[in-house]
Amino acid sequence: MENFNIPLILASNSPRRKQILEDAGFRVRVVSNQVNEDFPEDMPVREVARYLAEKKAGQFPEVPDGSVLVTADTVVKAGDEFLGKPKDEEEGYTLIRMLSGRSHEVITGVCLRSSDKTVSFDDLTTVHFRDLTDEEIMYYLRHYFPYDKAGGYGIQEWLGMIAVDRIEGSYYNVVGLPVQKLYETLKREFS
Repeated sequence: MENFNIPLILASNSPRRKQILEDAGFRVRVVSNQVNEDFPEDMPVREVARYLAEKKAGQFPEVPDGSVLVTADTVVKAGDEFLGKPKDEEEGYTLIRMLSGRSHEVITGVCLRSSDKTVSFDDLTTVHFRDLTDEEIMYYLRHYFPYDKAGGYGIQEWLGMIAVDRIEGSYYNVVGLPVQKLYETLKREFS
């Protein structure tokens, strides 16, 4: 396919995003992206991920001709509450306990930028967790250290394997990059 020839510059510190793109056949070069992830307090949670992806893209004033810069951000929403990345075991426990026995939304915003075009989108997946015991939550926290993950868990890890009852939407969106939607957008907008 012609899109597999487009070199992607992934501005992300997430090894999962890099792996997803490589597994999908893209040529990927990773650059570090350190950006303050603050957003306006009155911003609806549904808009936060796209806003942060665009903010991350703004850190790169120029994109080499023939390449596409990819930035992304993932947020988790339980009810009306935004769930960030836990700082420690106690916060991790609190976040996962909140998710236990209920559904939550995972929203990933993506910004794609070439030398002459910028396109942003987001994707939403609803994840349903079964009830979890304290022992299961603590086992996960002590063996997987999910402190770099929105909502305090990785669906591809042990907790996702035993806790997720079902999902509505893209699995890869929950991992951190809605690759099918990214592929379609690249094909439509950057071919």
